Amino acid sequence: MRLLDRYLFRELLTPLAYCLGGLVLLGDCFSLFGELEKLQEYKLHFLDVVEYSVAITPEFLVMVLPITLLLALLYTLTNHSRHNEITAMRTAGISLWRICAPYFVVGCVLSVALFVLNEFVVPHSTDWKNHILTRYVQKPGDIESKNEFRNFGFTNTRGHRAWFIGEYRLATSEMFKPKVSWYDPDGSIQLLSADRAVHTNGVWTFYNVAEYSQADASAPLVPSLLTNVLAMPEFDETPGQIRSEIKISSYQSLRKNRSSDIPLADIFAYLRLHPNLSRADSRWLFTKFYGRLAVPWTCLVVVLIAIPFGAATGRRNLFFGVAGSIFICFGYFVIQSISLAVGSAPNGHLPAWLAAWLPNLIFGATGLVLTARLR
Repeated sequence: MRLLDRYLFRELLTPLAYCLGGLVLLGDCFSLFGELEKLQEYKLHFLDVVEYSVAITPEFLVMVLPITLLLALLYTLTNHSRHNEITAMRTAGISLWRICAPYFVVGCVLSVALFVLNEFVVPHSTDWKNHILTRYVQKPGDIESKNEFRNFGFTNTRGHRAWFIGEYRLATSEMFKPKVSWYDPDGSIQLLSADRAVHTNGVWTFYNVAEYSQADASAPLVPSLLTNVLAMPEFDETPGQIRSEIKISSYQSLRKNRSSDIPLADIFAYLRLHPNLSRADSRWLFTKFYGRLAVPWTCLVVVLIAIPFGAATGRRNLFFGVAGSIFICFGYFVIQSISLAVGSAPNGHLPAWLAAWLPNLIFGATGLVLTARLR
């Protein structure tokens, strides 16, 4: 079977490479032309634009990879079917599932690649893109490239601490005018106020510190400590968690329904600070979480749905694969949008995991049934 597998791999990977390269090149050109005025406003040079086009490629690659695989599979299978190659292989005693084994291998490999791209490459490429964009011109109102956040606050529900930060710098993880309040075991309230704080060796160190005690919420504040430098190892909030807090808070304000917005690392960091979320926030965030896990497996679902559409016997035009891919993609993304919207709704009745996995379950099961009935 090695000779047959090599042949099937070659027949699939060739159109896949051409389609992927063409779509990525077309997408990059379309994005650059669409943002041409924006690039001019930020005064980017030619080499900067080239670097910018490289930085936006991973995000576009994540979006088009399943579509490209579907298009290449339908083209390849339709071509095999037109030349009766699938009929000849099945006549020789090879089952359809065994014939399609190389396609499942490609689907699994691309699913893993899509997960790695989505979780590790795209977040860094987005930061890289924003860094290039603001290399010469920095606009204070540009939220995407914003490095300094003023009057920012959050609560660590697990640690029972509330933070208010006059200014926080993402690049250096440095705080200015921070204030932290928490409860002691005896029920008294402690308040720490400082001019500056930095995170070094895993510990927050505060400078020019004033600490106050309060017996209860109605009692006056009583100074308890004044010092130049104070290390607080019990404050276990990390810069990564604070970054996740900032990022997810901005997403919550927008309530985006895309499943590829928030990396899993940011979701885990946010959940460590907020173990007891409200129903609305919990449904929204866990729909995002399960969506991140479900999206990469789209490549494997594509293989399942492409086999019965492309491997049916008969002489058909090669453009049948193109038309089929457009129809399948449209149906998939419609169901995905509706499912994620229902899962994210505060009063929705669809569990978050089911909302994220529903398109994969529907199309995957449909592909399995149609393939099993294929003659």
